[in-house]
Amino acid sequence: MSEQNVKATLSDAVDQVLTLVQAKGAHADVIANASESLSLKADQGDLSEHKVTAGQVIGVRVIKGDQVATSYSESLDSDSLASMVNAALTNASFTKADPDQKIRAEGQQIDSQDPTLFQADNTPIEDKIALALAMEQDVVNQPRATGAPYNGYGEQTQYQLLANTLGTRCYHRERSFSCYTAALLNHGGKQSMHLGASVSRRFADLDQAFATRLAYDTADALLEGGPVKTGQYAVVFEHNCLSELLGAFGSCFSGDAAKRGTNPWREKIGKPIADPALTITDIARIDGGMRSKAFDSEGFATTDTPLIENGILVGLLHNSATAHHFGVRHTANAGRSPKGGLDVTSRHDLIGAGKQSGAEVHGGEYLELVSLQGVHSGANAISGDFSFGASGFLCRDGKRVRPVRGITVAGNFYTMLNEIDAIGNTVTPNYDGAFFAPRIRFARLSIAGE
Repeated sequence: MSEQNVKATLSDAVDQVLTLVQAKGAHADVIANASESLSLKADQGDLSEHKVTAGQVIGVRVIKGDQVATSYSESLDSDSLASMVNAALTNASFTKADPDQKIRAEGQQIDSQDPTLFQADNTPIEDKIALALAMEQDVVNQPRATGAPYNGYGEQTQYQLLANTLGTRCYHRERSFSCYTAALLNHGGKQSMHLGASVSRRFADLDQAFATRLAYDTADALLEGGPVKTGQYAVVFEHNCLSELLGAFGSCFSGDAAKRGTNPWREKIGKPIADPALTITDIARIDGGMRSKAFDSEGFATTDTPLIENGILVGLLHNSATAHHFGVRHTANAGRSPKGGLDVTSRHDLIGAGKQSGAEVHGGEYLELVSLQGVHSGANAISGDFSFGASGFLCRDGKRVRPVRGITVAGNFYTMLNEIDAIGNTVTPNYDGAFFAPRIRFARLSIAGE
């Protein structure tokens, strides 16, 4: 189906829903999504999966008085849309009043036609299958590889239409491509595995060599690893690991968590909460970013939001409801899927560059952690305490001395932000284009080893 037909189909469904809601004397916003995806998986030289899927879903958030409810449908026929609206209105009559939630994005007209987010793709399917098979073959051809248990290629095209009863109408489209592989090594009773991946906006920009090299080289380097002595170590997290760690404590930036009383920083706006060299910003759009979008899930135009500046907490992420609750401006960080209620979400996390060179960040002895296990289950977002398994390398002056496995890294997230030895002067992205940061050396974390 052409984009024009998809857009017309979503538009017709959204118009029907808004008409039904207004006839009942309520206000609402509606999110309608359509998506197409391709998934290819390789196993032992053959294509084990070739899956093409397409779907659509529409969801409504109705507000009548101070009562709010949501409902959704995966069918866009008239009867299903009417049932969805009736269900939402019925549910609203039984919900607790929430005076903070209102439809506030009035008359927003945003039609996102950014060509960088939605690029034409005429790549033959044969080339995509060849890539999936090559991901596996490139790993198993390596001298010490035992196998490559996970290999594949994926692509997704998404369309979204958001509208409300105050005349807002916003449209977004995007397309992304990805490839991945996992290298498995099994020698002398020791086993090691690592994943490599590449994500891009164009098929031609996928970096197959980078993904396979990262997977194999890291698994190979870690194979002979063992624990270090228990103690306190300076630590440098590989970018994806640092992104995981920050994500586990992301509620500290959430206005919604603050409203619910589960954000430990809710009373610390304007106060120092981190090392003076640390700056963190939520970025709406950045070169190489894979979460760019012109509007949030209420229909407000997105913008950058400073969170920490020179170690001081300058604000939180807000939708219009949390902003109303605290009497502050919203930051256009509303998050809502067609199937869910109103929340707060981040886009691209950007940690600002520091003043230290790479040599300064990596001077002396430290642990470089390249893999973490059980991050979310081992983290308490309120207290800040964390403890989870890790693998990496004992390093000295930027050189890997020996691989390290079978250790547990523990500490307190809010404490470690105040114990930073150095922040590098070069910002780079993680593999999925959602996290941008320099190398950061944390002064001391507890390592349980031998």
